This record gives sequence, structure tokens and C-alpha cells, in this order.
Amino acid sequence: QIKVAINLKGFKEGFFRLAPLLLLVYICISKFHTQFYLWNIFSFNLQFIIIYYWILRDPSILGYGFVFLCGLINDVVLSLTLGTSALSYLFVSLVAAYVRNATVRSSLFTDWFTFVIAILGGNLLSYFLIKNFTQMEAQYTSVFYNSLFTFILYPFFWFIFELYKKAVNLRSHD
Repeated sequence: QIKVAINLKGFKEGFFRLAPLLLLVYICISKFHTQFYLWNIFSFNLQFIIIYYWILRDPSILGYGFVFLCGLINDVVLSLTLGTSALSYLFVSLVAAYVRNATVRSSLFTDWFTFVIAILGGNLLSYFLIKNFTQMEAQYTSVFYNSLFTFILYPFFWFIFELYKKAVNLRSHD
């Protein structure tokens, strides 16, 4: 009975550790995609928020290989040139990893401030690749609005992810 309880506890913790990865994969596979176009200006990139937060806080949950794979999946679903989203996701991961290693004490303000670099770099990389290697139309204004609303919504999702971590008692496995 004790062994079954230990296995159940390990399974439950493993499932809760996988939830952010499963959410990222679901968003990349589904048409949900969070590129809402409400009033032709409101769009944000939830994938960037998920990747940045979890690579910054606990990189063992979202590995770089999974981030790249989710980017490839996203490219296939959206009919983009293969690697466009994957490279922008990896850029966001790179910024988060650098910030994680460079900062001693992380807070919402420091995360939010450095997230600007990740958003701008990731969106500009995607814009550059789409503009130069596809026949698709990409507009500066849509990239700007997407970056702006992604930046504005980061604290909201930061609080949700912090509550999630506390609710399921996620321990870092670094």
C-alpha cells in the first residue's frame, strides 16, 4: 500500500510538472493559437509568455528541444516556413536563460522588463523570416500590437503561473 501511494504521488507530481508543456503543445496544435484579432489590433502571443516564464523559473519543465518541437508544430499548423516559430521560440528561450543566469534575485518587475527584449527579438525574427522567405504578407503594425499586448498581459499570466506553482507545490529540479 505504501508503494502504491508513493507511485501515485510521483505520478501526480509528474503530471503537474508536465502541465505547462502540455498547454504549450495544445496551443501550438490547436487553432486557438492566441493570435486573437479583436478590433483588428488586439493580438498577443501566449506561447512567448509560457516559454519565457517557465524557462526563466524552472527550465526542467520546458526543455529547449520541446520548445523547438512546439515551434515546428506551430509552423505546420499555421502553414509557415518550417523553422520560423521554432527560431523565435528559441530566441525567447535564450533571453530567459540568460536572464535566469545573470540575475541574483528575480521579481515580476525584472522579469517583465527583460521580457521586452524577448518579445521584440522573437517577433522581429519571425517578421524578418516571413517577410524575406515567404510570399505571406506581414505588417509592422500587427507585429507592434502583438508585442504590445503580449507585454501588457505578461504580469497577469505571471501571477497565474505563480499561483499554479504554489497550488501544486512544484519544486525546482535544477
